[in-house]
Amino acid sequence: MEAIDFQLKRRQLIEDGFCVVENVMSPEMVARMRSITDDLVNAVSTEHKQQQRATGSMVPVMSDARMVDLVTHPEALRALEAMGFRENRFQSGYVISKPPHSPPLFWHFDWGGWSHPISFEKIPVQVFLMYYLTDTRRENGCLRAISGSHLKEHPLHDTLGRAHTDDLTRAQNLDRVEFQQQPQETDVPVKAGDLVIGDSRLLHASHANESDERRTVVTLWFHPEYPTLPDSIKGYIVKRVDPVPDDWPASARRRLESIQVTYDGTTEALPFSRQYIPKTN
Repeated sequence: MEAIDFQLKRRQLIEDGFCVVENVMSPEMVARMRSITDDLVNAVSTEHKQQQRATGSMVPVMSDARMVDLVTHPEALRALEAMGFRENRFQSGYVISKPPHSPPLFWHFDWGGWSHPISFEKIPVQVFLMYYLTDTRRENGCLRAISGSHLKEHPLHDTLGRAHTDDLTRAQNLDRVEFQQQPQETDVPVKAGDLVIGDSRLLHASHANESDERRTVVTLWFHPEYPTLPDSIKGYIVKRVDPVPDDWPASARRRLESIQVTYDGTTEALPFSRQYIPKTN
Protein backbone atom coordinates (compact mmCIF):
# COMPACT_ATOMS: atom_id res chain seq x y z
CA MET A 1 0.00 0.00 0.00
CA GLU A 2 1.06 3.58 -0.55
CA ALA A 3 1.88 5.71 2.50
CA ILE A 4 -1.36 6.28 4.38
CA ASP A 5 -2.06 8.50 7.37
CA PHE A 6 -3.63 5.87 9.58
CA GLN A 7 -4.18 8.26 12.44
CA LEU A 8 -6.37 10.30 10.09
CA LYS A 9 -8.22 7.12 9.12
CA ARG A 10 -8.76 6.35 12.81
CA ARG A 11 -10.19 9.83 13.44
CA GLN A 12 -12.49 9.49 10.44
CA LEU A 13 -13.74 6.11 11.64
CA ILE A 14 -14.36 7.31 15.19
CA GLU A 15 -15.82 10.72 14.33
CA ASP A 16 -17.57 10.12 10.98
CA GLY A 17 -18.26 6.42 11.43
CA PHE A 18 -16.33 5.27 8.35
CA CYS A 19 -13.13 5.69 6.37
CA VAL A 20 -11.67 4.41 3.10
CA VAL A 21 -8.26 2.73 2.97
CA GLU A 22 -7.06 2.78 -0.60
CA ASN A 23 -5.47 -0.07 -2.57
CA VAL A 24 -5.71 -2.76 0.08
CA MET A 25 -6.13 -5.44 -2.59
CA SER A 26 -3.87 -5.87 -5.59
CA PRO A 27 -5.46 -5.96 -9.07
CA GLU A 28 -4.64 -9.68 -9.20
CA MET A 29 -6.45 -10.33 -5.93
CA VAL A 30 -9.44 -8.27 -7.08
CA ALA A 31 -9.66 -10.35 -10.26
CA ARG A 32 -9.41 -13.60 -8.32
CA MET A 33 -12.08 -12.58 -5.82
CA ARG A 34 -14.31 -11.38 -8.64
CA SER A 35 -14.07 -14.82 -10.27
CA ILE A 36 -14.83 -16.64 -7.00
CA THR A 37 -17.75 -14.42 -6.08
CA ASP A 38 -19.18 -14.60 -9.61
CA ASP A 39 -19.29 -18.39 -9.22
CA LEU A 40 -21.07 -18.05 -5.88
CA VAL A 41 -23.60 -15.49 -7.09
CA ASN A 42 -24.32 -17.39 -10.31
CA ALA A 43 -25.30 -20.39 -8.20
CA VAL A 44 -27.90 -18.42 -6.21
CA SER A 45 -31.50 -19.43 -6.87
CA THR A 46 -33.94 -17.17 -8.70
CA GLU A 47 -36.19 -17.24 -5.64
CA HIS A 48 -33.39 -15.87 -3.43
CA LYS A 49 -32.62 -13.12 -5.94
CA GLN A 50 -36.27 -12.07 -5.97
CA GLN A 51 -36.42 -12.09 -2.20
CA GLN A 52 -33.25 -9.98 -1.94
CA ARG A 53 -34.00 -7.33 -4.56
CA ALA A 54 -32.91 -4.46 -2.31
CA THR A 55 -29.84 -6.02 -0.73
CA GLY A 56 -28.75 -8.08 -3.69
CA SER A 57 -27.75 -11.74 -3.45
CA MET A 58 -26.32 -12.57 -0.01
CA VAL A 59 -23.98 -15.56 0.09
CA PRO A 60 -22.09 -16.43 3.32
CA VAL A 61 -18.33 -16.24 2.87
CA MET A 62 -18.18 -19.67 4.50
CA SER A 63 -19.68 -21.05 1.28
CA ASP A 64 -16.22 -21.25 -0.30
CA ALA A 65 -12.92 -22.02 1.44
CA ARG A 66 -11.10 -19.77 -1.04
CA MET A 67 -12.69 -16.76 0.67
CA VAL A 68 -10.32 -17.31 3.60
CA ASP A 69 -7.71 -15.33 1.65
CA LEU A 70 -9.88 -12.24 1.97
CA VAL A 71 -11.03 -12.87 5.54
CA THR A 72 -7.41 -13.15 6.69
CA HIS A 73 -6.01 -10.59 4.24
CA PRO A 74 -2.80 -9.28 5.89
CA GLU A 75 -3.05 -5.77 4.44
CA ALA A 76 -6.47 -5.23 5.98
CA LEU A 77 -5.43 -6.59 9.36
CA ARG A 78 -2.32 -4.42 9.28
CA ALA A 79 -4.48 -1.40 8.46
CA LEU A 80 -6.64 -2.00 11.53
CA GLU A 81 -3.55 -2.39 13.70
CA ALA A 82 -1.99 0.77 12.25
CA MET A 83 -5.19 2.60 13.21
CA GLY A 84 -4.61 1.49 16.81
CA PHE A 85 -7.00 -1.48 16.91
CA ARG A 86 -5.44 -4.67 18.26
CA GLU A 87 -6.69 -8.21 18.76
CA ASN A 88 -9.16 -7.98 15.86
CA ARG A 89 -11.44 -11.01 15.65
CA PHE A 90 -13.62 -12.15 12.76
CA GLN A 91 -17.33 -12.89 13.22
CA SER A 92 -18.98 -13.52 9.85
CA GLY A 93 -19.41 -12.12 6.37
CA TYR A 94 -21.34 -12.15 3.10
CA VAL A 95 -20.82 -11.78 -0.60
CA ILE A 96 -23.46 -9.17 -1.49
CA SER A 97 -24.11 -8.62 -5.18
CA LYS A 98 -26.59 -6.09 -6.55
CA PRO A 99 -27.74 -7.16 -10.01
CA PRO A 100 -28.15 -4.72 -12.91
CA HIS A 101 -31.13 -2.38 -12.69
CA SER A 102 -31.95 -3.19 -9.08
CA PRO A 103 -33.48 -0.86 -6.46
CA PRO A 104 -31.60 0.96 -3.69
CA LEU A 105 -30.64 -0.67 -0.42
CA PHE A 106 -32.64 0.63 2.55
CA TRP A 107 -31.20 2.63 5.45
CA HIS A 108 -30.08 0.43 8.32
CA PHE A 109 -27.31 -0.26 10.80
CA ASP A 110 -25.67 -3.62 11.47
CA TRP A 111 -25.30 -3.49 15.25
CA GLY A 112 -27.76 -5.38 17.42
CA GLY A 113 -26.51 -4.87 20.98
CA TRP A 114 -28.06 -1.51 21.83
CA SER A 115 -29.20 -2.58 25.29
CA HIS A 116 -25.59 -2.58 26.55
CA PRO A 117 -23.93 0.73 27.62
CA ILE A 118 -20.86 -0.07 25.51
CA SER A 119 -23.01 0.68 22.46
CA PHE A 120 -22.70 4.39 23.24
CA GLU A 121 -18.94 4.61 23.65
CA LYS A 122 -16.82 6.21 20.93
CA ILE A 123 -14.64 3.19 20.18
CA PRO A 124 -16.50 0.71 17.95
CA VAL A 125 -17.35 -2.72 19.27
CA GLN A 126 -17.91 -4.03 15.75
CA VAL A 127 -16.70 -2.78 12.37
CA PHE A 128 -17.61 -3.79 8.85
CA LEU A 129 -14.93 -4.27 6.24
CA MET A 130 -16.35 -3.73 2.76
CA TYR A 131 -14.33 -4.85 -0.25
CA TYR A 132 -15.91 -3.62 -3.51
CA LEU A 133 -14.84 -5.69 -6.51
CA THR A 134 -15.70 -3.03 -9.08
CA ASP A 135 -15.31 0.74 -9.12
CA THR A 136 -18.44 2.21 -7.59
CA ARG A 137 -20.33 5.41 -8.30
CA ARG A 138 -23.81 6.69 -7.72
CA GLU A 139 -25.10 5.10 -10.94
CA ASN A 140 -24.09 1.54 -10.07
CA GLY A 141 -25.10 1.56 -6.41
CA CYS A 142 -22.26 3.02 -4.38
CA LEU A 143 -22.45 3.10 -0.60
CA ARG A 144 -24.09 6.08 1.08
CA ALA A 145 -23.75 6.94 4.75
CA ILE A 146 -24.84 9.50 7.33
CA SER A 147 -21.69 10.77 9.03
CA GLY A 148 -21.83 10.74 12.81
CA SER A 149 -25.01 8.67 13.01
CA HIS A 150 -23.13 5.95 14.91
CA LEU A 151 -22.80 8.25 17.92
CA LYS A 152 -25.64 10.75 17.59
CA GLU A 153 -29.36 10.19 17.37
CA HIS A 154 -30.83 10.83 13.94
CA PRO A 155 -34.50 11.26 12.92
CA LEU A 156 -34.26 7.94 11.07
CA HIS A 157 -33.72 6.18 14.37
CA ASP A 158 -37.29 7.05 15.36
CA THR A 159 -38.81 5.77 12.13
CA LEU A 160 -36.76 2.77 11.05
CA GLY A 161 -38.41 -0.53 11.70
CA ARG A 162 -36.59 -3.80 12.14
CA ALA A 163 -34.00 -4.17 9.40
CA HIS A 164 -34.08 -6.90 6.73
CA THR A 165 -37.78 -7.63 6.99
CA ASP A 166 -39.28 -9.37 3.97
CA ASP A 167 -41.01 -6.28 2.59
CA LEU A 168 -37.77 -4.29 2.79
CA THR A 169 -35.52 -6.89 1.20
CA ARG A 170 -38.04 -7.42 -1.59
CA ALA A 171 -38.26 -3.61 -2.07
CA GLN A 172 -42.04 -3.82 -2.22
CA ASN A 173 -42.60 -0.13 -1.43
CA LEU A 174 -39.87 2.29 -2.45
CA ASP A 175 -41.88 5.17 -0.96
CA ARG A 176 -40.99 3.98 2.53
CA VAL A 177 -38.69 6.28 4.50
CA GLU A 178 -36.03 3.53 4.58
CA PHE A 179 -35.43 4.08 0.86
CA GLN A 180 -35.55 7.87 0.79
CA GLN A 181 -32.58 10.18 0.36
CA GLN A 182 -31.51 12.07 3.47
CA PRO A 183 -30.23 15.67 3.56
CA GLN A 184 -27.15 14.63 5.56
CA GLU A 185 -26.18 11.61 3.49
CA THR A 186 -22.77 11.26 1.84
CA ASP A 187 -21.91 9.16 -1.19
CA VAL A 188 -18.89 6.88 -0.69
CA PRO A 189 -17.62 5.91 -4.17
CA VAL A 190 -14.48 3.76 -4.21
CA LYS A 191 -12.10 2.01 -6.57
CA ALA A 192 -11.96 -1.76 -6.84
CA GLY A 193 -9.41 -2.91 -4.28
CA ASP A 194 -10.17 -0.15 -1.78
CA LEU A 195 -11.42 -1.07 1.67
CA VAL A 196 -14.26 0.71 3.45
CA ILE A 197 -14.05 0.34 7.23
CA GLY A 198 -17.21 1.37 9.05
CA ASP A 199 -18.65 1.38 12.54
CA SER A 200 -21.50 -1.14 12.56
CA ARG A 201 -23.72 1.41 14.33
CA LEU A 202 -23.48 3.73 11.31
CA LEU A 203 -26.65 4.40 9.32
CA HIS A 204 -25.82 3.33 5.78
CA ALA A 205 -27.53 2.31 2.56
CA SER A 206 -26.73 2.22 -1.15
CA HIS A 207 -28.02 3.77 -4.33
CA ALA A 208 -29.86 1.76 -6.94
CA ASN A 209 -27.73 -0.10 -9.46
CA GLU A 210 -28.83 1.52 -12.70
CA SER A 211 -25.97 0.04 -14.71
CA ASP A 212 -25.92 -3.05 -16.94
CA GLU A 213 -23.46 -4.92 -14.70
CA ARG A 214 -23.64 -6.47 -11.24
CA ARG A 215 -22.02 -4.59 -8.37
CA THR A 216 -20.46 -6.93 -5.83
CA VAL A 217 -19.10 -6.22 -2.37
CA VAL A 218 -17.76 -8.62 0.23
CA THR A 219 -18.74 -7.46 3.72
CA LEU A 220 -16.91 -8.88 6.74
CA TRP A 221 -17.62 -8.11 10.40
CA PHE A 222 -14.72 -7.80 12.83
CA HIS A 223 -14.46 -6.91 16.51
CA PRO A 224 -11.50 -4.71 17.54
CA GLU A 225 -9.92 -5.29 20.96
CA TYR A 226 -12.07 -8.41 21.30
CA PRO A 227 -10.49 -9.79 24.52
CA THR A 228 -11.39 -6.59 26.40
CA LEU A 229 -15.12 -6.74 25.58
CA PRO A 230 -17.67 -7.59 28.31
CA ASP A 231 -18.55 -11.26 28.56
CA SER A 232 -22.23 -10.64 27.73
CA ILE A 233 -21.13 -8.97 24.49
CA LYS A 234 -18.79 -11.85 23.67
CA GLY A 235 -21.65 -14.28 24.20
CA TYR A 236 -23.85 -12.17 21.92
CA ILE A 237 -21.15 -12.09 19.24
CA VAL A 238 -20.35 -15.81 19.32
CA LYS A 239 -24.02 -16.64 18.78
CA ARG A 240 -23.78 -14.79 15.44
CA VAL A 241 -20.76 -16.76 14.20
CA ASP A 242 -21.04 -18.98 11.14
CA PRO A 243 -19.24 -22.30 11.84
CA VAL A 244 -16.44 -23.38 9.54
CA PRO A 245 -17.81 -26.12 7.24
CA ASP A 246 -16.46 -29.62 7.78
CA ASP A 247 -15.37 -29.91 4.15
CA TRP A 248 -12.94 -26.99 4.33
CA PRO A 249 -9.26 -27.96 3.90
CA ALA A 250 -7.42 -28.17 7.22
CA SER A 251 -5.07 -25.33 6.26
CA ALA A 252 -7.97 -22.96 5.48
CA ARG A 253 -9.74 -23.98 8.69
CA ARG A 254 -6.64 -23.23 10.78
CA ARG A 255 -6.16 -19.82 9.16
CA LEU A 256 -9.73 -18.74 9.81
CA GLU A 257 -9.96 -20.16 13.32
CA SER A 258 -6.79 -18.25 14.25
CA ILE A 259 -8.70 -14.97 14.00
CA GLN A 260 -12.26 -16.10 14.72
CA VAL A 261 -14.15 -14.96 17.84
CA THR A 262 -14.45 -17.49 20.65
CA TYR A 263 -16.10 -17.49 24.07
CA ASP A 264 -16.42 -20.36 26.55
CA GLY A 265 -17.68 -18.41 29.56
CA THR A 266 -21.00 -18.81 31.30
CA THR A 267 -22.27 -15.22 31.36
CA GLU A 268 -25.69 -14.86 29.76
CA ALA A 269 -25.43 -13.50 26.24
CA LEU A 270 -26.84 -10.06 25.51
CA PRO A 271 -30.07 -10.53 23.51
CA PHE A 272 -29.85 -9.65 19.82
CA SER A 273 -32.03 -6.81 18.56
CA ARG A 274 -31.66 -4.51 15.56
CA GLN A 275 -34.17 -2.09 17.06
CA TYR A 276 -32.36 1.11 18.04
CA ILE A 277 -32.69 1.89 21.76
CA PRO A 278 -32.06 5.58 22.64
CA LYS A 279 -29.41 6.20 25.24
CA THR A 280 -30.80 6.94 28.68
CA ASN A 281 -28.68 8.69 31.31
